[in-house]
Parts: sequence; structure tokens; C-alpha cells
Amino acid sequence: MAGISDLATLLKEMSPRLSTDFFVFACVTEEQAILDHYKPWAVIREEEGTTVILPVDIANKLEIEYEGEYARITLTVHSSLQAVGLTAEVANALRNSGISANIVAGFYHDHIFVPKEKAKEAIESLRQYSAIKKTYD
Repeated sequence: MAGISDLATLLKEMSPRLSTDFFVFACVTEEQAILDHYKPWAVIREEEGTTVILPVDIANKLEIEYEGEYARITLTVHSSLQAVGLTAEVANALRNSGISANIVAGFYHDHIFVPKEKAKEAIESLRQYSAIKKTYD
């Protein structure tokens, strides 16, 4: 099933959902990244090292060093990987609220990681932004 690529539709229908779990970004060895007990939500391989995004409780249990805890907001609209502008619009909406965003795209959805303490403010900001876009149809 093809995702939506029309930016106006994506913004109106993004339906952001806040996860109840919190996550960390940590740099680990490639060997660690593939271990089942790490249960990474995502693995990102860069030249400088391997990053895992994993639940806070697992990082603490495994004594993995990290900086900051993040809430995950999922845009539940099925966005196309070919869509242009969604990431920029979401980042801009959060920037206007003074919230940093780390965006990870999956095949079906975009996921925004925001500082844990800004989670409620971020979800409200995105919902308001989407509502404004619906109003100007």
C-alpha cells in the first residue's frame, strides 16, 4: 500500500500519538546492537559508530551510558517515503515552540523524539498545527 505524498493531506491527517515509553540514544558496538536483550527500537549505523534507540529501562538495566531521555511521538498517517516537506513542517512547528526534534522515518510512519520534559507540549503543538491546517482547507 502506497503512502500519502501530498503535503497538505499529511499535515491535516498526521494524528500525532505520544508513546507511553521513554527512549535514549546510545552509541554501542555493532556486536551489542544485535543482541536480543538490547531490544533496540532502532539501529543506525554511521561511520563513527552504531547508535541504538532503546527504552530507558533497558539502557539502565544494561548500564549503557546516554545523554537525555526522549519521548516518541508517532505521526500515525501513512506517509510516503517520497513525500516532500513533512519533516520540515514538523520540525518548524516544534522549533516555533522551542522544542528540539530528532526525526526517524519508517516505511509507514514518521517518529519524532523530543526531550521527555517537553513531550506534552510537543504533542499539543503538533495537534494544534494539524488543526490549523485542517481549518485552512
